[in-house]
Amino acid sequence: GQGVERDMKKAVHHWEEAAIGGHPGARFVLGANDAFYGSKFNRAVKHFIIAASQGHDDALEQLKELYKNGKVTKGELAAALRAHQAAVDSTKSSQKEAAAHATRIF
Repeated sequence: GQGVERDMKKAVHHWEEAAIGGHPGARFVLGANDAFYGSKFNRAVKHFIIAASQGHDDALEQLKELYKNGKVTKGELAAALRAHQAAVDSTKSSQKEAAAHATRIF
């Protein structure tokens, strides 16, 4: 907010804690931070692969972009795609699908 000093070290620490706890969004933010502000592409790719394997769509999109730029191998992208699909499939349930169908009716 306004008037509040930003502490990136503290922010990164909290993102790391959340990522260790399994939060795919925090893992994605760490990857983005490494790729775009630190130019640590190898580390960013690892973060994006983990987030994608947890079902994070934006992480998968970043991996596709990094593949186009030669920063991700075909094998890494293929493995991330499979892991992402498995994560998405594991969260599907008949109850969720029925709720999604019900909201489309209205």
